[in-house]
Order: sequence, then C-alpha cells, then structure tokens
Amino acid sequence: MQKFILLLLSITTFISCKDSKVNNDNDDLPKVITIEKPIVAMEYGFNLDNFTVLQDTIRNGDSFGELMTNNKVDYPKIHKISEEYKDSFDVRRIRVGKPYVILKSKDTTETAQFFIYENDRINYTVVDLRDSVNVYKKKKKVTYVEREASGVINTSLSEAILEQGIDYNVTNNLSEIYAWSIDFFRLQKGDKFKVIYKERYINDTIYAGSESIEAAYFEHNGKPFYAFEYTTDSLKQIADYYDQEANNLRRAFLKAPIKFNYRISSRYNLNRRIKYYGYKVRPHKGTDYAAAIGTPIIATANGTVVESTRRGGNGKFVKIKHNGTYSTQYLHMKSQNVKKGEYVLQGDVIGWVGMTGNSGGPHVCYRFWKNGKQVDPLREKLPTAESIADSLKTGYLDFINPKMAQLEKIVYPKKIITEDKEENIINP
Repeated sequence: MQKFILLLLSITTFISCKDSKVNNDNDDLPKVITIEKPIVAMEYGFNLDNFTVLQDTIRNGDSFGELMTNNKVDYPKIHKISEEYKDSFDVRRIRVGKPYVILKSKDTTETAQFFIYENDRINYTVVDLRDSVNVYKKKKKVTYVEREASGVINTSLSEAILEQGIDYNVTNNLSEIYAWSIDFFRLQKGDKFKVIYKERYINDTIYAGSESIEAAYFEHNGKPFYAFEYTTDSLKQIADYYDQEANNLRRAFLKAPIKFNYRISSRYNLNRRIKYYGYKVRPHKGTDYAAAIGTPIIATANGTVVESTRRGGNGKFVKIKHNGTYSTQYLHMKSQNVKKGEYVLQGDVIGWVGMTGNSGGPHVCYRFWKNGKQVDPLREKLPTAESIADSLKTGYLDFINPKMAQLEKIVYPKKIITEDKEENIINP
C-alpha cells in the first residue's frame, strides 16, 4: 500500500511538471495584437477629417459671392470662377434648396479650400479654391439593382403602381411608352401590367430613383402590348421602344395634347346641335379636352409654329404645321409659350389651358388637318415612326427573347379580403 501511494505521487508530480512546461512554452509565444483601423470619413472623394466641414443648403438671398466672402475667399478668385467657368458652373444659377459643402482649412484662418455643390442626387460640382482655381464635375458611386414589378388596375394606373411600392416615375414612363397606343385615362378594371427596370442607389443604400423601363407588358381590354427598349444606332445612342415584332411603338402624333388629368368633353361632330343657338346644327371640327386652367398643352408632333395669336372665338391659340400633309391647332389658351416661326418637338409645352374666346369652361380645343381638310384625329390611322430595319431585326429578336421569358415568369399581385383588412398577396 505504501509503495502504491509513492507511485501515485510520482505520476502526479510528473504530470504537473509537464503541464507547467507546456504553459511556460505557450507563454514564450508572441501574442497577436489586433489593431483597429480608424474609420475614415470619405465623401465626394475627400477625407473630411482633414478639413473643417460646413454643410448647408442654398437659402433665399444666398449668392455664391457672399458664401465665398463669408468663408475668407478673396474677390479675384470669386471673379475668376464667375467669368471663366460659366459653362461648367454658372454661379448665378445656384438654386434654393440645393445642398452644398464647404471644406475649410483646419487652422486658425479656416479659409475655404473647396466648395461642393450638388446638382442633383448623383452629380456634383467641385470648385477648388486653392492657389490655382479649378472647377470640375464628379458623380457619386451608384449601383443599379434590377427590379421586376406587376399590377392589376382597379381604379387607376398610379394607384396600382403605388400599391406595389413602385417609384411613381414608373407611372410616367409607362404612360409615355404607350402614349401612342393606350389612353391611360380610359383604362379598364382588370387591365394588367408587368415591368422590368433598374433602381439607382448611392453608396449601395440611398435610393436615387429609377432608370428607364427595359421591358414591359400591358394588357388593355384583353389585348397584349409589349414594349422593349432597344438602341438601333450605337454611335448616337438613341433608344426607342419596339414591340415583339420589331414595330416602333411611337407614332408621328400623340393621342392627346394634354398628358394627364383631362377628359374629353366634346368630340369631333359635324352634326352637333347646341341649345344656346336654338339647337341649330353647329359643326364641331375639333376635340375638346377639359382640364384645369394652367394645365400644360403639348405639341402632339414635331413641327413649325405658323400662328401664335388671338382671334375671335378661338381666343389665344397656336397652330403648327408638321409636314406637307398634317397641321394641328390648339384653341382657348390662357397664354402661349411659343412664337411664330419656332420649331417645336413632340411633347414640348406650347401653352396653357384657359378660357379665352368662346369657351364655356377651361379646355383646349384640338383641331387636326390632313391635306388641308379638318378631320377627327381619334378616327385617323396615324403614321408610325420608323421600325427596325430588316438587317437589324434578327439581332433585335435575339435581344428580346430572354426578356419576354422573364416577363412571362412575373406573377401578378392578387387582393384578398381578411376579416379586419385588405391585403396584397402574390398569385401563385
């Protein structure tokens, strides 16, 4: 028994010594020290820690000169920027509400070194105020995220868009794409749409709006309308929208001289009878679009203004000659925005809705001439814009095939009614 106890003590002593040796060896190993890197506040390409930073927005009464003198920039530099850099930065056109940043020296003088003006969410202008003045433009880092969306019309397109949490600009883009084929103020309940587009994010987190629609499908009155953005001229980088058969969706003429919030109060009617005139036949050779006073009136096609005047019952009006075949006229304006001889583009604002001349309410009377004769534009088969050339058609069809397949896979949201609220679900 005594021998067993001695043996046990010997083993315990041996293990303790071994453990002590291991621990001592570990103590001799170099320790790893983690050094945390300081966070650098980078913005607009500058390390803000190197400056005294003043951030603000342009306010009423602010001027570039005053902002600079208040931050110790001498007059010769201000004058040089104002005179020599008008094309890249016109100091007279800084707008109220636009953000700006002044980076000042980190010393007792705190003299402005850089003035940074945000032109929009992405683009900004840098004015280098150091020894040699310089002005240049830069862009914030932008990432693009593809998004798919769909909707079913219950009341209006804008409501269906907002229900899905989609940028409202998508509404405008859709209405412009289909402006020649769909009247968005006469949509039917149950009309459907699908869109593929990209969203912009600044520094991966700040939403900065949507890009143009890349592909769309709209079902109106049971009829399908496809639209695909495609660039036919790679040098000029001019894109247009075409359908699944390579036909251009654009027409030579828009369907209406007002974009939104109008109703047709009186149509082209050669047998119209008016109570005021004892129900005598008074032909109406125009289409009346009722809208609020001040609503912009747009040119329905490119052309030259041949009249911009005021005359009798027409009130203030504009007449445009588009080519040797077609002319249009826009009556009862509050005021005109163009003069005789000006060339206007489709969609340009040429005046505003009013009640001048013989008018029972605010509207624009839209008149349409074909070969010198007034006709009903809503019944005319208007010419289309140029479609894709046969030589480019194969490439176009190859381009849209995967996008058509992608559109096909997008599902529509479906509304269900619960006991306490209405919810949106995705139709499986």
